[in-house]
Amino acid sequence: MDHFQLRNGVLYAEDVPLPRIAEAVGTPVYVYSRATLVRHARVFREGLSALDNPHIAFAVKANPNLAVLKVLQKEGYGADVVSGGEMARALAADMAPRDIVFSGVGKTHAELLQGLEAGIGQFNLESEEEGYELAMLAERHGKRAACALRVNPDVDARTHAKISTGKRENKFGVPIDRAAAIYAALAAQPGLDMRGIAVHIGSQLSDLEPMETAFAKVGALIADLRGQGLSVTHADLGGGLGVPYKAGDVMPSPAEYGAMVARATRGWDVRLMFEPGRVIAGNAGVLMTRVIRSKRSGNGPPFVIVDAAMNDLARPAMYGAWHDFEAVEPTGDRMTAHIAGPICETGDTFAMDRETDALKSGDLAVFRTAGAYGATMASSYNSRGFVAEVLVDGDKFAVVADRIAPQAIQDAERVPDWLA
Repeated sequence: MDHFQLRNGVLYAEDVPLPRIAEAVGTPVYVYSRATLVRHARVFREGLSALDNPHIAFAVKANPNLAVLKVLQKEGYGADVVSGGEMARALAADMAPRDIVFSGVGKTHAELLQGLEAGIGQFNLESEEEGYELAMLAERHGKRAACALRVNPDVDARTHAKISTGKRENKFGVPIDRAAAIYAALAAQPGLDMRGIAVHIGSQLSDLEPMETAFAKVGALIADLRGQGLSVTHADLGGGLGVPYKAGDVMPSPAEYGAMVARATRGWDVRLMFEPGRVIAGNAGVLMTRVIRSKRSGNGPPFVIVDAAMNDLARPAMYGAWHDFEAVEPTGDRMTAHIAGPICETGDTFAMDRETDALKSGDLAVFRTAGAYGATMASSYNSRGFVAEVLVDGDKFAVVADRIAPQAIQDAERVPDWLA
């Protein structure tokens, strides 16, 4: 459930009509609902109620906006980060360092040191080499880093190839058949506190079976490690639960997920850790846009050209992803159209042959389910700026990320004297 609903023919975000936001802030603009974020955070936690003291860290990559992170911090969430920049954002949102998990396959020397100095709760090591580098840094600075070893279970998540992370050919983690030896070698390093195993097989999963298969492999590995006398007190099971992007999509609920986890991890005797992202933020946001004009090309449906583009919402161009597209003030009339943005790329097309509300120049519309992997993936391609972001709370709203104009981006560039 989300809090974007029609009232008297106008789409509202909670108790705020979207045209009011468009008038005040302009378009394109991302609009997030605090009530939806809170509800999803609580439903996910409730889904894990059968587990003993689970650690839940929001995947910051899904939506790193500081206001969004603050909402989740108030709900008791930690942060799963994959860069030094995301770590800084989590800390700026008052997330406790002990509740921050640092994942990611390419942590730099500086980022490892940043995590050590911040006193974060756990590093998810992606390679033996990373472990040795962190051990050296920790020992040099008189610290001991709590770590989990991320394993690659060679399980097909059955999701889009570009967001599948648990197959042998993917870059993430260490091969599970080498994990025990690597874990033992790293556990011998004085700068490391090897305490657990981490796994994450992909994003936007619609089936729990691949996860359960991966968890079974992790459970066997934990038993093997303990059989060698090694300590394992934590298991990070990642994230990946999908969300419905269109009518008819059926996704596992957090309750169904929690029941599977409880079954799959029975007897592990560890603290379980989770990294939800899309399932918390996806349906908590929309991208509002305004129709520039419609144009005909041949005998097919018209192109509805909107002021949002692939640089604002990259998922359709990158993954062929679907986002429901709806008028903010629907008349009841319908049309079939191609929905496209103004960027000079054929790829800047959000939908082809889409049945949608009838729209004309100047009308407002929204791309639904844009709260995750939306603004965070934006670029300034075609010398376009970055869109504003707004958070709604009941009958009030605030700009939580300023619109960045193309001129501001240009102002950060320099022509060297020898070209002047």
